[in-house]
Amino acid sequence: MKGSWTNTLVKQLPSRSSAAKGLITALWVVAQGMTLTVPAMANGSRATMSYSELLENIDKGKVTKIEIDPIQRVARVRLEDQKKGDPLQEVALFDQYSELTKRARDNKVEYEIQPSADNSAVMGILAQLMLFLLLLGGLLLIIRRSANAPGGPGQALNFGKSRARFQMEAKTGIMFDDVAGIEEAKEELQEVVTFLKKPEKFTAVGARIPKGVLLIGPPGTGKTLLAKAIAGEAGVPFFSISGSEFVEMFVGVGASRVRDLFKKAKENAPCIVFIDEIDAVGRQRGAGIGGGNDEREQTLNQLLTEMDGFEGNTGIIIIAATNRPDVLDTALLRPGRFDRQINVDLPNYNGRLGILEVHARNKRLAPDISLETIARRTPGFAGADLANLLNEAAILTARRRKEAVTMLEIDDAIDRITIGLTLTPLLDSKKKRLIAYHETGHALLMTLLKNSDPLNKVTIIPRSGGVGGFAQQSFNEDMIDSGLYTRAWLTDRITIALGGRAAEEEVFGSAEVTAGASGDIKAVADLAREMVTRYGMSEMGLVALENSGNEIFLGRSLMPRSEYSEEVATQIDRHVREIALHCYQEARRIIRDHRPLVDRLVEVLLDKETIDGDEFRQIVEEYTEQQAVAVVQS
Repeated sequence: MKGSWTNTLVKQLPSRSSAAKGLITALWVVAQGMTLTVPAMANGSRATMSYSELLENIDKGKVTKIEIDPIQRVARVRLEDQKKGDPLQEVALFDQYSELTKRARDNKVEYEIQPSADNSAVMGILAQLMLFLLLLGGLLLIIRRSANAPGGPGQALNFGKSRARFQMEAKTGIMFDDVAGIEEAKEELQEVVTFLKKPEKFTAVGARIPKGVLLIGPPGTGKTLLAKAIAGEAGVPFFSISGSEFVEMFVGVGASRVRDLFKKAKENAPCIVFIDEIDAVGRQRGAGIGGGNDEREQTLNQLLTEMDGFEGNTGIIIIAATNRPDVLDTALLRPGRFDRQINVDLPNYNGRLGILEVHARNKRLAPDISLETIARRTPGFAGADLANLLNEAAILTARRRKEAVTMLEIDDAIDRITIGLTLTPLLDSKKKRLIAYHETGHALLMTLLKNSDPLNKVTIIPRSGGVGGFAQQSFNEDMIDSGLYTRAWLTDRITIALGGRAAEEEVFGSAEVTAGASGDIKAVADLAREMVTRYGMSEMGLVALENSGNEIFLGRSLMPRSEYSEEVATQIDRHVREIALHCYQEARRIIRDHRPLVDRLVEVLLDKETIDGDEFRQIVEEYTEQQAVAVVQS
C-alpha cells in the first residue's frame, strides 16, 4: 500500500493541473527518501531490555558482547544463551552511560563503539530541495492559470499584444437604418462604406481613400453606434479598442500594442479599426510634467507613425471618437491621418423624432402617445437620453401595472431625468406656502414677459436633490440650437430667474427670504457675466474679454492666464451687478403690480400642487380681462 495515497490524489486532480501533479510527486519522492535514510528504530521484531536489567546481566556474566551506537543512543547486547542467528537485544541509553562502560570493563565483556551514519546534512539538502520545488510549482500554476484565462489581467507574457476585439465578419447587428437623428453624419460615413466595398469607383478618377475619420460630439449622440453601423454595412473585418487600453504602467507597452494592432489590421485589409475615446492617448504633447518621455507620448508617436509614416496602410480606415477635440494633438488632426472630422451634434426636432421612432419599436405605447409632442418637449436631449427616457417610462408603466405606456409616464420620466425623483408631497405648512410663492413668481414672469419662452408647467411637489418645486419652460428650439440669443431674451431670462426671490421679498419681507434662490443667483451671475465679457451687451463695448475654451489641463498650462487688468475686472463686476439689480427691480415691480393675481395662483397651486402651462395662462388671462373691465367701468 506504500504510495497509494499519492496515486489517488494525483488521479483526482484536473487534467490541466500538471504542475500540481508534479509538485505532489516530488513531495512524495522526498518523503520516501526521508523514510529510507532514517535508521530503523526498535520495533516488535527485536527483543529489548531495560538499562537496569542490562547492568544485572553484566554482573551475572550473561552478556558476551555490547555494541554501542552513540548517534541513536542505543546499545545492542548479545547474551550467552542466544543463538548465533537470533537478533541482538536493544537497550535505550541515557546521555551519560559511564556506569555501563565501567561494568563492562570490570567483567571483561566484549565492548565496541559502532556509530550509525549521520543524515543531518542530507536532510538539510532535502528540505531546501522541497522548498525550491514548492516555490517552482506555485509559479508554474500562476503562469499557467493566467495564460489560460482569456483576456485576464495576468497575461504576464503578453503585455505588448493588442487587446483589440476582432470580428472577421462584422456582426454588430447595427445598420444605418438603426441610426437616426444624425443624417448629415450618416451621409458622410456612407462614403466610407463605399470606399471599402468599391474602392475602384474612386481610384479610377484619382481619388484617394481617406485614412481616418474622427467623430466629434457630446456624450450620448451616437458616435460608437455610428462606428458599429459602418462595420455592419461594410461587412469587412472590424477591430475595436478603447484609447485607455493602450496606456499601461510600463513604458513602451502602449507603443508595442499600437504596432501589434496595425500589424493585424494589415494582415486583414481592407478593414476598419475603431478607437473609442481617443483623447485618452491622443492628448497634446509637451505638457512639461515628467519630461517628454512618458508612456502616453510614446504611444501617441507610434500611432502617428502608423497612420501616416514611411509605410502606408492601404485598405485600413481608422475611425475614432471623442468628445474632447480641443485636447487632441494637432499632428493627429492633420489631413493624411484624420482626413475627415465629422461633428455628431445633438439632434434637432426631426432628429429626435426619428430617434424616438427607432427606440419605440419594441415598446408598447398607448394610442394617445404622440412622439411629435415628446420630441418638442425634449430639446437638448441626446440619443442616449431619449433611449433612457422611453426605458424609464416603460419601467414606470410596469411598476404601475399598466398595459401600455401613456403620456403620464412620459411626463414623469422627463421630470425624473431632468429634475429628479419625485418625493412625498409636503403637508400644509409655512414652508409649502413659501415654495408656492417662489415658484409662482418664476411662472408668472414666464407668462407676462414679452420675450420669454412659454411656461410648460409649475409644481410644488419636491424632488430628490433638495428641489422643493420648479417652474418649467418650453424653450424656443431654433434659438437654443443656433445660439443666437437676443439681448431682450437674455434680460428676460435673468428677470425670470430672480422672480422667485422677488416674490419671497414682496410677500414675506426681506427678513424672511430664504437660501432657496442660491441656484438662481448663480445662474444669473454666469449669464450676466457672459453678456458683459463675451456678447458685448453692456457699456464695456464690443470687446471679448473671456473665451469659453479656457479649461486647464496638462496639455496646455497649469495656471489660468488673466486676459484683462484688475481695473477692467472691477468694471466687469460692476456691470454684472448693475444688470442683476436692474432685472431684480423689474421682477419685484411686476410681482407688486400683480399681487392679487399672485395670491390667487398660489391658492390654486397649493390645492392642485401642479398646474400645466395652458391652465396657468388661462387664469392669468381671466385676471387680465377682469382688470381691463374694472378699468373701463371706473
